[in-house]
Amino acid sequence: MQREFWLERWDRQEIGFHQQEINPYLQEFWGDLHLSPGCEVFVPLCGKSRDMIWLKDHGHKVLGIELSELAVETFFRENGHAPARRQQGKFAVSEAGGMRLFCGDFFDLGAEDLKGVRAVYDRAALIALPPELRERYVRHSFDILPAEAPILLITLEYPGMQMPGPPFSVSADEVKRLYGAHADIRLLKRVNALGENPKLAERGLSQLHENVFLIRLR
Repeated sequence: MQREFWLERWDRQEIGFHQQEINPYLQEFWGDLHLSPGCEVFVPLCGKSRDMIWLKDHGHKVLGIELSELAVETFFRENGHAPARRQQGKFAVSEAGGMRLFCGDFFDLGAEDLKGVRAVYDRAALIALPPELRERYVRHSFDILPAEAPILLITLEYPGMQMPGPPFSVSADEVKRLYGAHADIRLLKRVNALGENPKLAERGLSQLHENVFLIRLR
């Protein structure tokens, strides 16, 4: 996906990927990461996800990266915050209430930007990217993430020929291929989710599963 594609989606408010409710798998499995109170959680391609509010309310600092300035502004406004803003390298940084959002390109992040991160929550990043960018995304993640940071990853899996992404189908086998050389992967849950996603069914899907993984870098 090109930068302009996502910016136009936000400008036109074509954001069907945004969830109003807190993700149930985040609530069910976050404790499996066994994090210390107060640690920082990284949320890639965060949009205006309310999951960040849940993480903050459960004692974490939040660091997000988002391409759309509109998404960042909307997130803070809808949650009653007036963030302080500054420029940090290539990023416009907005910060309030223990939440810090970088506006810019994920691939411009460096290890120094994420040095305080102790975990990653990825519900919307990997499945937003076409295959060639997924490879690059995972390689770059390995380069910039602290080695001790586990990843809670949520993916969608469906017959890829039935629907053009995004969201893209990312199978359990692909997750193993992408992460397996550098991480231990545990499938926490696999759910038949077609009934809970009527908009995706309307786009032609006959099958849809949600997979939840815990990934620990070696």
